[in-house]
Amino acid sequence: MEKSEFKLSKISNVMLGVRELARSVAFYRDQLGLAVQFEIPGFAFLNAGGVTLCLSESLARALAKPNEPLGGVAELVFSVEDIEVGFEALSARGVKFIRSPHHVTEAQWAANFEDPDGHMLSIFGPRDTTNKTK
Repeated sequence: MEKSEFKLSKISNVMLGVRELARSVAFYRDQLGLAVQFEIPGFAFLNAGGVTLCLSESLARALAKPNEPLGGVAELVFSVEDIEVGFEALSARGVKFIRSPHHVTEAQWAANFEDPDGHMLSIFGPRDTTNKTK
């Protein structure tokens, strides 16, 4: 392949800086349901459905200012088959939503929450209206 033909085509990992790895692993594993693929000192790798989510204490130490939130101008969006089912299931696991399900596009809804370090997260998907009176 010539240099001019090279292009990036797939994101394989998303890395988030975290202050306390154990706390963040517990959140993503126990509250969001992501499977931990493996851990090494200072890092945890989770299966996020075709993309690996890497939690990194060293990234936070290298880039973050002390006592300031780590979340920035990025958002991780998780697809769900039914926004209400996802919202109810995550709420029951203790996820505190900052915005409940709201209409975003013609067929898609979203609900927003943060991880323990202030990273913006959301669930995004349709609202199943079959056999519902809502």
